[in-house]
Amino acid sequence: MLTRLLRQRGVYKLSIGSKPKYEVTLSQFVNTYFIPYSTYNQFITTTSKLQIPTIQLGKFYSTKAAQRLDSDEYRNEHNITVIGDDVPDPYTEIDTCGFPVYIKNFLNEQGFSKPTVIQSQGWPIALSGKNFVGIAQTGTGKTLAYLLPAAVHIKEKKARRGLGPVVLVLAPTRELARQIEQVAKDFEKLLNIRCLCIYGGASRSVQAEKLREGVDILIATPGRLNDFLNSKTTTLNRSTYVVLDEADRMLDMGFEPQIRQALEGVPKERQILMFSATWPKEVRHLARDYLGDFVQVNVGSTELSANHNIKQLVHVCDQEEKMDKFKEIMHEISGDNYGKLLIFTNTKRFVDSLANTLQKNGWPAVGIHGDKTQLQRDKIINQFKTGRSRILVATDVAARGLDVDGVTHVVNYDFPNTSEDYIHRIGRTGRQENKGVSHTILTDENARQAQSLIEVMKEANQEIPRALLDLAACHNITKEKEKQSKWRPRQNNYQYSRSNYQYNRNNYQSNRNNYQYNNNRSSNRYGSPRSNRYEEEDY
Repeated sequence: MLTRLLRQRGVYKLSIGSKPKYEVTLSQFVNTYFIPYSTYNQFITTTSKLQIPTIQLGKFYSTKAAQRLDSDEYRNEHNITVIGDDVPDPYTEIDTCGFPVYIKNFLNEQGFSKPTVIQSQGWPIALSGKNFVGIAQTGTGKTLAYLLPAAVHIKEKKARRGLGPVVLVLAPTRELARQIEQVAKDFEKLLNIRCLCIYGGASRSVQAEKLREGVDILIATPGRLNDFLNSKTTTLNRSTYVVLDEADRMLDMGFEPQIRQALEGVPKERQILMFSATWPKEVRHLARDYLGDFVQVNVGSTELSANHNIKQLVHVCDQEEKMDKFKEIMHEISGDNYGKLLIFTNTKRFVDSLANTLQKNGWPAVGIHGDKTQLQRDKIINQFKTGRSRILVATDVAARGLDVDGVTHVVNYDFPNTSEDYIHRIGRTGRQENKGVSHTILTDENARQAQSLIEVMKEANQEIPRALLDLAACHNITKEKEKQSKWRPRQNNYQYSRSNYQYNRNNYQSNRNNYQYNNNRSSNRYGSPRSNRYEEEDY
């Protein structure tokens, strides 16, 4: 029972020798020396003073690399910033890392030779049991950065099936949740770990039935998860490993109440990992409220930046010339022997219209947006992934979580509302150190976003076209004129109103005099019965 308690409270195993020098009863040991996993260092200090050589504590897995390299040199080389205490050294090689053997075998079978930057530093921190915040751009392998430690957490904890998930992963969109599920399914086959993905738009009864059967890893969107929590279909009282993926996006979409409701249901002794592309104040507040002491790892800047492997091309034209410019870009891409092409628009209606237009002109295009059913979306994405349809027209539902190999070009037919969405859109190409090309069409209607786009391109060392600079300059001039026009009337309003008041007052006096004059004139001309009567009486 003690061994079981220790496994639940931490990740330590207890072995008792055959010839104890001192006799300690189970109740004495538990009452005197057993303390929570969060104060393990005190536990080691306490037991080290005792002369009980028969009790040995050893970790299930190590957070130290077998061959320690100069961690500071590695972090400086890959622009890693670490904030926190007692941060483990990064894993630079799969064979020399501190993963259990079955995880190393799994990685070798999957063909992994080296971890990505976020994985190299994130894996040892997650394995050490610390709360963790990872800030890195899209396409850097964040999914595997938290799923591998989650698999170790489940296997070493030896938790029973059922009674709610052990690992909870929250994602903002269905597409991202399904993408995470596909990666987690590999663990299901090789490590006998049961996974389930729940999201809106799919059969609720089927998901509820699988939840009742019991799962180890639950991947969910916040809305559907709270639906099952409120109906008591599942519980999170065993979820000791929680991941918030794309935390900034979830907060942007207004999921903060649902996230907080879910986190209130997990045990107090849990490990929480947050992954985000940016570090806004909303994400910082959420981390402060629920993570307590945590280790933060920034890969690059905490500000969102575009992938430097993507060549960004911007085309400025009039609104009437937009479709002609798009046709010109398509012919240019076809001459480059493109692999897969992703086209973004801002409206659902135009997605279908543009996809049909491309199909009529011989382009293998399909369209996806939020009004399509989940079955349709899965079918379309599968066609795009397998290459049966090499062109996908989409709204921002495909801007995040769509990890498709071979996307060589991204075209923004409509520019998004923010530069952050622009970065996520073009981030569908140039993934895993591959090269990519993005084309973006801008008109006068997008003048207000021109300056932010220039800043993104400057940071990525891209060539900025003269037309884009002129568009930003014109917007700045227009903005300055509007600003001045708001102030000028305010300075002259009093004088203008005062002169109007004097003018109206003079008009009032003039009208009054005219009224008196006309009144007298009319009374003398036509007379008044009343006045005649009084005049006669006076006489």
